[in-house]
Amino acid sequence: FMSGWKMPSYQDMAREVAVQEKFGDKKLVVVTGTSSGLGRKTALALLRTGKYHVIGAVRDVGILNQVNQFRLSKPIDRLICNAGVYQPSLPTAKWTVDGHEQTMQINYLSHFLMISELMPSMFASKDPRVVLVGSVTGNDNTVGGGGVYPIADLHDLDGFKAGFQNPVSMADGYTFNGAKAYKDSKLCLMMLANTLHAKYNKITGVSFSSIYPGCIAESPLFREKRAWFRQYFPIFMKFITGGFVGEEEAGQRLFQVAHDPRCSKSGVYWSWNGGPREGRGAEALEKGGQISGGGGAGGGWDSIFENDQSAKVLDFDLAMKLFDYSTTITQANWPDLKQVTSPCPTLKVIGAVSKYMIAKEELKRMQGNRPGFNADGSPVPAVPAQKVTVVKKTQIVADKVVNKVVGNTIGRVLRFGSRRLLGRLPEEALRDAQDLQQQQQEQKQKKEKRKNRRKRRNKKENDIIVVANGDDDTPDVVAEPALAETAMVVASDEQEHQQQLLKDEIASQVFGADESTREAIREEATQLA
Repeated sequence: FMSGWKMPSYQDMAREVAVQEKFGDKKLVVVTGTSSGLGRKTALALLRTGKYHVIGAVRDVGILNQVNQFRLSKPIDRLICNAGVYQPSLPTAKWTVDGHEQTMQINYLSHFLMISELMPSMFASKDPRVVLVGSVTGNDNTVGGGGVYPIADLHDLDGFKAGFQNPVSMADGYTFNGAKAYKDSKLCLMMLANTLHAKYNKITGVSFSSIYPGCIAESPLFREKRAWFRQYFPIFMKFITGGFVGEEEAGQRLFQVAHDPRCSKSGVYWSWNGGPREGRGAEALEKGGQISGGGGAGGGWDSIFENDQSAKVLDFDLAMKLFDYSTTITQANWPDLKQVTSPCPTLKVIGAVSKYMIAKEELKRMQGNRPGFNADGSPVPAVPAQKVTVVKKTQIVADKVVNKVVGNTIGRVLRFGSRRLLGRLPEEALRDAQDLQQQQQEQKQKKEKRKNRRKRRNKKENDIIVVANGDDDTPDVVAEPALAETAMVVASDEQEHQQQLLKDEIASQVFGADESTREAIREEATQLA
């Protein structure tokens, strides 16, 4: 609730005055496809309340560039994605100026892009809602969606993955079918509502839902069907199936999802119970904007319910692929959102310091070695353990001898200088150190005993070390025990070098000490050398 706090400016106040003069206290609603049918009836229902300023997006939806230019300065309270075309009789695909199949672009891709463009303008609204008009034909867990060919099915989205440009006409990449293109587009819209709910609802407060207002058998949606179908299909739906819904009632249902406080819930597929009530006209509107007969069992405002969605609609893995492919096709720029933080200056400083320290420590950790990975980040393949070579064994022996010499010379001088300059350690610390040293000594003795027993078991008559070739067991080098003498020679040369370093170290330790301390260090150093 503190995310919008900032110091007011003259420009902000002037902008608010201009918005107030133009819109007053009315909520701002954008509805696509308001030229006829469901969109037109929905816009009229919104306007009758006197609480909404409605902007009808009519022809912008068919051209992506025009959608990109669709901007507003006032926060948008509702975005209703309704525009759609149904062309089941087309023998071949129609193409938009963007090179996409027409049904999929108008019904789905353009709405996808429009939401990405307008959603940031909704963040400042107190009750922002995005409503996508789905269809029973995109929900194959019903007779209307799963029992009538063709069935909505995106398969692996090969068409979208390929870029969905002419000549690719279907989302799944197969042969064009006009009726299936419509059903697939509605499936995409319903999946999109679920994806946006998962990605943005919690962090932005914008509600995302889809609806099926019923079968509007007399809608201009069927204008491309044959004349006999347009004449008899409404009769069939009215008197045979009982599923007929008129434009007026369907418009009131879509209006309810935009208006009813209960419909601010996100991630829902809204539907209505019961049969229709057609022919009552605008005068039959109930008080408070109630719909005129949404169901046979009472109807009205309370016949709305949260409908079940099919497994295809709920396939979240495929929905994320759909979102990514659609983003690439439309070149949509979705907002990169972060959790809202407090504007309190103290908390901002603390947060900035913490963020810096965390980043610093994480950088240190990431600059270290990565066990199991090469420098380029590729994993290191597992390799079998190799036998130790003679050269390696010689290096190990020499390293042990050098460490012993250094520890008994320079190490003792440094410890003596430390005692003189810094004083003795507390008795408690010495006791703890002695206990630890004793434990280490005991462990070392046990390890040495095990090592000796192992040597006795594995001892050969001639004490020869055989180093095998990497690919077979053919000996490459035979090393005799005389290698130990070589190691001692290496150690002797190293000892002379360490004695010279010892003199330099003693000089640095005695620098700055008093006369008695320097004398004591000289005496002990002479004995050690």
